[in-house]
Amino acid sequence: MGMVSSGLKIELTPAAARNSTLGGLGENGADEIKFLFSANKGHALAEMSKVASGGELSRLMLSIKSLIAKNTALPTIIFDEIDTGVSGEVAHKVGQIMEQLANNLQVITITHLPQIASKGRRHYFVYKDDTTATTYTRIKQLDADERILEIAKMLSGDKPGESALQNARELLTP
Repeated sequence: MGMVSSGLKIELTPAAARNSTLGGLGENGADEIKFLFSANKGHALAEMSKVASGGELSRLMLSIKSLIAKNTALPTIIFDEIDTGVSGEVAHKVGQIMEQLANNLQVITITHLPQIASKGRRHYFVYKDDTTATTYTRIKQLDADERILEIAKMLSGDKPGESALQNARELLTP
């Protein structure tokens, strides 16, 4: 996923090794878990929350969720904008991983990236309808032509030109 020199270490400190007046129990349980991470060669591992960018966190979460999904009997996995902070080739790779996961379970993804939206077998458009006195959230399954148009809009804006439409068609071609 575009992090070839990265490293991840999970550091577990059992309750017995910590000082606590509650017999090892803290507000978050008995053990302390730290995720140590480095995205770059030659950099020391440090707490993930302090050194990982938004895109790196998104890719790490996808990796962790993918491993969990492969080793448990999950029927469905939902990714809500897990692609935050990624684009280009990395977005394409993230989409491929989600596509592979979909071979064994149902994957529902909320995304604004065309590289990811184009990998789905079905495409739903969620929108606000405020034509009445009250705003409603609606969802619509897109047909093939609507899907091309929507992915083209993701690429270039509300009025996509022929090049965006062609790019959308290419993204949708297996």
